[in-house]
Amino acid sequence: MSKPTNEKNLPTIKATRTVAKSRFFKVEEVDLEFSNGATRVFERMGGSGRGAVMILPLLNQDTLLLIREYAAGTHTYQLGFPKGLIDPGETPEEAANRELQEEVGYAAKRFESLQMVQMAPTFFNASMHIIIAQDLYLSSLEGDEPEPLEVVEWPVNNVDDLLSQADFKEARGVAALLLLDRWRRR
Repeated sequence: MSKPTNEKNLPTIKATRTVAKSRFFKVEEVDLEFSNGATRVFERMGGSGRGAVMILPLLNQDTLLLIREYAAGTHTYQLGFPKGLIDPGETPEEAANRELQEEVGYAAKRFESLQMVQMAPTFFNASMHIIIAQDLYLSSLEGDEPEPLEVVEWPVNNVDDLLSQADFKEARGVAALLLLDRWRRR
């Protein structure tokens, strides 16, 4: 098992500049100096710093809820878990409950955090909390989706079939599903 890098060994950030910006993304150039004197300019996507949540809603002990929604990056509809940004002042659990109501039409009485993950930390400053939602009850909030999302019930014990679905390919969703499977086996 490797040990975490000691903070004193981190490169020194000499300067940071925003080189591109859209409604959703900010690209930054970061001038770095490493402990051996080497200097480099890295580019990274700046994050909001608030993080995001991905929710694994358990309708009951046998049924998982997923959503099918449009994915602009691949111009396809993808099957996955409800997710979204944590709003200012929200805890991850509060954000999970809000997103669950907006995207699935349920709220939850119990939440359990599985793990925080990062996607491509070499390039992105973004974290996602993977959270199990249990004791669901009907409750909906208006979300920002341009069309209603399809809610899909899936047997919890059918992980292999879900992993083989052509439209279930997002890496964070695959990781979340495997973490859920591991959690269920404890």
